[in-house]
Amino acid sequence: MTTRRVYLHVGAPKTGTTYVQDRLTRNARLLARHGVHVPTGSALVTPALFHFRAALDLLEQDWGGAPGHAVGAWDALVRKVDKLSGTVVVSHEILAPASAAQVARAKRDLGGDGTELHVVYSARDLARQVPAAWQESIKQGRKWSYRRYLARTREGRPWFSRAFDLPTVLERWGADLPPERIHLVTVPPKRVVQERSDVLWLRFCTALGIDPAWAPRESDRANQSLGIAETQVVRRLNRRMDRATRREASYDELIREMLAQEALVGRRSTPVLLPPDMYPWAEEQADRWITWARGSGIHVVGDLEELRPGLPPLEPWRDPDRVPPKRQLDVALDALAAMTREAARRDDPEQALWRRARTQLERLRRP
Repeated sequence: MTTRRVYLHVGAPKTGTTYVQDRLTRNARLLARHGVHVPTGSALVTPALFHFRAALDLLEQDWGGAPGHAVGAWDALVRKVDKLSGTVVVSHEILAPASAAQVARAKRDLGGDGTELHVVYSARDLARQVPAAWQESIKQGRKWSYRRYLARTREGRPWFSRAFDLPTVLERWGADLPPERIHLVTVPPKRVVQERSDVLWLRFCTALGIDPAWAPRESDRANQSLGIAETQVVRRLNRRMDRATRREASYDELIREMLAQEALVGRRSTPVLLPPDMYPWAEEQADRWITWARGSGIHVVGDLEELRPGLPPLEPWRDPDRVPPKRQLDVALDALAAMTREAARRDDPEQALWRRARTQLERLRRP
């Protein structure tokens, strides 16, 4: 007899996952009243962070914190899930390109006796995905040019490319599951979101089988996009400071969070776009994805045609690798000013840690 349904949302990255996970976190206590659980480790750890560490442990990765910070996190998550009944939601986008062995372990650990396991995957068109993934990789410390990144993407080599390959991801994660337990959520185009800002959340609610009224608290969390000048400055900063090999938590926090997510966001700058000559390739990939989805019998929430890249913009394409020095200098000065203000306001690290913990505790205690 089924006593628990586990919905495992495995990605893909850059499909609104930050927003979805934050909304689940903000409404976790309200959802629990209706038998929908978003497990976490303690009052000081958000479900999003708990699931991230569990995913790192499953994938045998160790980034985003001190060495060994994720060890044992997957088993801790499994123990939490085992104690719950009703509906359980586990979500993290880094799970998408997991190996066959890692997928088998996750399904074995979360889909035991009395459990009905579902897999949820969100996807959007490559005209938006590919540029967004390059920006994200730069935020995370990569140093490659846009040209090199695009060349490797067409070969399917970067981590993001493997996470975006819809048929491969769902064939691996959906193996041995009935197609009705595999849920594909398409991310609506910008014009649809502008008309109805919560459309993505409503689609996720449909996939998870929950009533949107159970989670009324909105989220304002999102991974903000940078323009070509801002991305180029962060990339050059990564090269100057050898950032990808250091991976110090406080160091990454300054660049990824304070600069790339705050200080350099919202400036008037040319966006990073897919080159026009890559649109035929993106259309070919969309054809492959749509053909696979239609023939698979899986549950689709949204419109498969939204996975097509459409036509290139009419305005001239700007190469992110060729940003005029003056524009880069303006961005660099803004970054230096932000860093200077941050250095001036920083105080005792222990006090700062206590303030963050107190803020998080107060947030989780809200009814």
